[in-house]
Amino acid sequence: MAEAYGLYSHIRANRARSVFLLIGLFFLVYVLVYAGALVAAAVRFPDAPLDYLVARAVYDLILAAPFATAGTLLWLVIAYFFHQSMIDAVTGGEEVTRKDQPRLFNVLENLCISRGIPMPKLKVMESGALNAFASGLNRKQYSVTVTTGLLERLDDPEVEAVLGHELTHIRNGDVRMLVIAVIIAGVISFFGEMVFRIFFRTGGSWRGRSSGDRKGGAGIAILIAIALIVVAWVLSIVIRFSLSRSREYLADAGSVELTKNPNAMISALRKIEGRGELPGATSAVMEMCVDNPRSGFADLFATHPSVDRRIAALVKFAGGRDPGPIAIPDWRDPEAADEAGEEEAEGEETALPPPEKSTGPWGRRRG
Repeated sequence: MAEAYGLYSHIRANRARSVFLLIGLFFLVYVLVYAGALVAAAVRFPDAPLDYLVARAVYDLILAAPFATAGTLLWLVIAYFFHQSMIDAVTGGEEVTRKDQPRLFNVLENLCISRGIPMPKLKVMESGALNAFASGLNRKQYSVTVTTGLLERLDDPEVEAVLGHELTHIRNGDVRMLVIAVIIAGVISFFGEMVFRIFFRTGGSWRGRSSGDRKGGAGIAILIAIALIVVAWVLSIVIRFSLSRSREYLADAGSVELTKNPNAMISALRKIEGRGELPGATSAVMEMCVDNPRSGFADLFATHPSVDRRIAALVKFAGGRDPGPIAIPDWRDPEAADEAGEEEAEGEETALPPPEKSTGPWGRRRG
């Protein structure tokens, strides 16, 4: 694992995946446009046979393809230039300078200088959660955002390890690929919703006909269109979650290669474990974070390996030592945190237990 930061094959694979993701984006958009054309044909010609409706939808797709392509390209342009502003609006991250955060700025700058890596923008968001993420599509846009909670509860070597993890994501092209995947999900959601709106707004006349009047293939065409929409939506989800979870293992390994300190990465993960939930953050933002405590369906759609597995890999391949779960004052209980600080000042060792595992209707959170 110590050489994972230099895995050029992984970088090349990410670049290839980014190209295929963009190709897949246009393919899914055309599928949704065809589904919309099929719905429109069924509504306009409810008594026509299925083969006519299918051919008509193909004809309408050809006519609509230039507009769909232009709309998708416009979406990509908007996302390219404004995705970071959207992320900052959601998280409240603000860019900081050496004067604002000398400790954090110096650690990141030293890491970049040691490996000749361009310095990304540095941002801090006000949150008691312990987490960090990198974002951007090119060198001018790359940024690393950390929470105030992480800065308060991690020591310098641990903060350095987290920053090394995010720099590795940037270096390996993971950040660019994740942003593209999020853009794809947004486009598919937009076009899918548009098709459903067409169906529910114009389908009233078709639904209002008596069953005896519906002798054509409109009903089957509607079912085919719905199936295509569902398939496109599922594929957009698969695209997001099929991004290899190995990227987190490689980022952990890259951090160790940068800092030469596997124990710092391990202890950072133990402190972040179960405490990284960013209030109000979308699932897309959480997928970019060091740890994403959101998961569901027994981790089938989890975007990150569990902390235990990541630490086991570090111990096995980088020679680190796992201290086990680390208890720190719960950031959600300020009074308890203050009491813990007072007792530590008096030389007494005390801490609240780590957050308990919680369950929900869509799955569980690792804690």
